[in-house]
Amino acid sequence: MDTTPSSRRMHEVSEETIGLVDLVLDYSRRRILSSDTPLDGPLAEAELNRLAGRTIVEDGIGAVRALDLFENVLAPACITTDHPQYLSFIPTAPTKAATAFDLVVSASAVYGGSWLEGSGAVFAENQVLAWLASEFGLPATAGGVFVQGGTLGNLSALVAARDHARARLELVGAEQPARWRVVCSAEAHSSIASAARVMDIEVVPVAPDASGMLTGANVRPALEEHGASVFAVVATAGSTNFGIVDDVASVAALKSEFGFWLHVDGAYGLAGMLSPAARHRFAGVEHADSVIVDPHKWLFAPFDACALIYRDPEAGRRAHTQHAEYLDTLTDTAEWSPSDYAAHLTRRARGLPLWFSLATYGAAAYRDAVTASLDLAQRIAREIESREGFRLVREPQLSVVVFERDSWSRAEYADWSARLLAEQRAFVTPSSHAGRPNTRFAILNPMTTFEQLTGILDTM
Repeated sequence: MDTTPSSRRMHEVSEETIGLVDLVLDYSRRRILSSDTPLDGPLAEAELNRLAGRTIVEDGIGAVRALDLFENVLAPACITTDHPQYLSFIPTAPTKAATAFDLVVSASAVYGGSWLEGSGAVFAENQVLAWLASEFGLPATAGGVFVQGGTLGNLSALVAARDHARARLELVGAEQPARWRVVCSAEAHSSIASAARVMDIEVVPVAPDASGMLTGANVRPALEEHGASVFAVVATAGSTNFGIVDDVASVAALKSEFGFWLHVDGAYGLAGMLSPAARHRFAGVEHADSVIVDPHKWLFAPFDACALIYRDPEAGRRAHTQHAEYLDTLTDTAEWSPSDYAAHLTRRARGLPLWFSLATYGAAAYRDAVTASLDLAQRIAREIESREGFRLVREPQLSVVVFERDSWSRAEYADWSARLLAEQRAFVTPSSHAGRPNTRFAILNPMTTFEQLTGILDTM
């Protein structure tokens, strides 16, 4: 007879928990090693209610039933984001090593917020951040933290930038502006506007040039008009819609004259710097005061991870360190605590899957994988140009290819997209630019093939 108190049942090692762990590990093994996982797709809430029923009850439904529901009902109602024919938004394509090690991170009960509690994990993450900083041309003293995603990374960088501007004005006894401003491209990611709302600051959108790039010439009038109230300029290194890299070098050239903080939002595209084929597009990133890049995009890590790197990490630490009596043991030390460098405190060691994958395969494998995406984007762009009735909207800089089918309406794109997913052929969603509907291939997964892409074009 089992005499385990109910208060301890969920935590003790018992026959029940051994069976539960075996079930979960078996499913995880099958999923990680699967080579034919379907795209799947969303279901209506009513249908999920019918298929799954009530799952949270007083005495539980048991691990076998819960995992069965997940595997056969809930998971198939989620689109498989690492599928080679998931080509919408910005996909994810974690390496097998990164996915497998994500299990280890959870199983190890590692806390990634402080050096005191997780020095080994922080050390490994910092090696990855140092490698990225070096790739981006930042000094050896640069450093930062892995946060949840690009939105939090951009917000944290801009908070540090404003704090830096305030301190600089206080140092010389200058008056603080009535309203702080950040300048960015009119095509910058929506997270910049989101950060501005949270910070109660104003966004000054600047029209890019004809190629879609933000340039120093475009930025200068905004800086001259708004003066010292502009504490930061955000350049984009790979826009989500087109994969456009702003002219970072010409923007950076204005820093000495106007004294702003240069932040580079490279959530999707900055990983392109790893490839010799695209590195030239990122000239000027080495002058940034902060950058972000999302490993769960083009660095082949699982959700969720954004690397936020500061040229001067102390600027991030001054802005973000939280102070409380119970935290004194952490904050009264010079040791590197990741919680001090962004708008967070409790923190998963989310950089470890990338560390394990990089340590396993080496940086060269990453360069080859990024280059393969760039090459495939160019190849399919040439194919689109060669097909009658198709139009390439803009020459791809990185791995996003935007195109139109002649005379198609928004409704026709939407119907075609829904049919592709229903047939489990691909996930390619409609988009638009300048009021014209289009669609796009976001190519990141090294398993995506030219034949798969041409097969999708054939359906149009």
